[in-house]
Amino acid sequence: MRYSDVRPHSRRVISGLDLRQLRYAVLAADLGSIRQVAEALLMKQSTISRSIRQLEETLGIAVFARTSGGVQATDAGHQFLRMARSVLDQMDLIVAVTQANGRGDSGRLTVGFCTSLTIGNLRATLLEFRKRFPHVQLGTIERSRAQLATALRNGVIDIHIVTGDAPSLYGKVMPLWSERILVVLPEDHALAGQDVVYWTDLQNHTVLLSQYDPGRELEGLLTTKLASTGDRLRIERHDVSRGVIKSLVAMGLGLSLVLESDIGANLSGLTYREVRDGVGPSRLEFAAAWREDNESPPLRDFIKLLAERYPASFPF
Repeated sequence: MRYSDVRPHSRRVISGLDLRQLRYAVLAADLGSIRQVAEALLMKQSTISRSIRQLEETLGIAVFARTSGGVQATDAGHQFLRMARSVLDQMDLIVAVTQANGRGDSGRLTVGFCTSLTIGNLRATLLEFRKRFPHVQLGTIERSRAQLATALRNGVIDIHIVTGDAPSLYGKVMPLWSERILVVLPEDHALAGQDVVYWTDLQNHTVLLSQYDPGRELEGLLTTKLASTGDRLRIERHDVSRGVIKSLVAMGLGLSLVLESDIGANLSGLTYREVRDGVGPSRLEFAAAWREDNESPPLRDFIKLLAERYPASFPF
C-alpha cells in the first residue's frame, strides 16, 4: 500500500508520530512512572510528560491512566504499546544491521542468531568464515526468533541460525548441529554434588527461564519431560537476557537450563551439570534458514562452509 492510499486522518497520525514519544511511552509502561523515566534518561519530568501527552493527542486516545502513584496503561493503551514495542524492535534491528554491515565493497553477510557466541559451533564457523573471506563485511545480530524470522523474510538478514525446528516458510532449511542441555546452579546447591542431573531431579525446584530464545524451547522440553509431576514443576519466566538469568541463579533464586555453548560466559559461584533422561544426554537441535531467492555470493560461501562442517545435513 502506498502512502498516498492511506486515509487523510491516518496520514496525519503517522506524520505526527515521533519515535522518541514511542520510546518514552514504552519506558513509562515498563517503569510505571513518568518520574522514573525522567530519572533514567536524565531528563526533565515535564519534558517526558509533555511528550507523552502530545502522543495521546495525536492518537486521539488516552494511553495511560494517571494516578498519584504513577501511570498505568489503559485498555486502548495496552494495544497501542504492543504495536509500539514491535515498531521499536524493528527499528532497533534495522539500525543494528546497518551498523554491522558497514560500508564494505567486498560483499556483506549478516547472520542472525539467538544463541551464545562464547564457545561452540557457531563461534567456530564464524571464525573460519572470517579467516577464509577476510574482506567480507560480517555482521551478527542477536534477537528473538520472531524478530529474526521477520528480518529474514524482509531481507534484513541473510541467514538465521535457529534452535529447534525451522518452519518451511523460511525457504531453505539446513539441519546443523545439536547441543547438550545443562542445568546451571549455585556451587553449594544440593544437586551440584551429582555428576549428572536427571529431569526428575528438577521437581520441587524453581526453574528460571528467559522469555527469549532458546528459553521457550527449553521450557517446552522441560514441561514434556516432567508432564507427570503436575504442580511440582515451578517455572518462572523473566523478560531478561540469559546473562541476567545466570545472575539470578547466582543470587540463589532458582536453577536454570542452558545450552553447552553458554558455559563460556560463566559467573563465579555457578556450576553446570548435564541433564539426562533414561536414554542419555538431552540435546537441542540447530538449523540454518535462508531465503531461496537470496543470491548473495557471501551467503553462498557461508552455506558451502556449513556444508563442509556438517556434510550429512547439506540439502543440495
